[in-house]
Amino acid sequence: MSTPAVKVTSEQRVAKVFGLTGDNWTRHANPVSVATRFAVLPLLALSIWSRDWIGWWSLVPIVLSLVFMMINPLLFAKPRSTRNWASRGVFGERVWSERLRVPVPEQFNARVLNVTYAIQLIGAAALTYGLVRYDLIVTLTGLVILQTAKAWYIDRQVLLFEDMKARHPEYAKWEY
Repeated sequence: MSTPAVKVTSEQRVAKVFGLTGDNWTRHANPVSVATRFAVLPLLALSIWSRDWIGWWSLVPIVLSLVFMMINPLLFAKPRSTRNWASRGVFGERVWSERLRVPVPEQFNARVLNVTYAIQLIGAAALTYGLVRYDLIVTLTGLVILQTAKAWYIDRQVLLFEDMKARHPEYAKWEY
């Protein structure tokens, strides 16, 4: 007899790539981790742009930016407090990634999140085009669109966490 396949969300797959399991979520909930994650994309864009100035040497800052992006969630200690926007946003991401195990209320089921994803795609397309064409205005526009949509996404995750911690004592324990 075979065991039924356990469904996994795409967010759980991404979290696993970044090492976000168990207590590592709390480390990523450190506001410094969240703030420095916002710095990765501009650093990466600048690194890619630098190919015009330093040629193949631009691969060094590109790789360093990507490495920093990958290890960032694990670099920081557990925060002194998780009663802040950034921590609650990370906890909302965790709740969202586990929505197949613990269903979320209907009002949180993807409509707004899909809009934020779509806006991030538009920003990524503009950013990519701007970097390929060395168009500073389009590059900056893409960055602003991406970062704004990411902040909106995190803000929606804060609302999800606030709702779910009232419904599930397990989630409420994450906040201290």
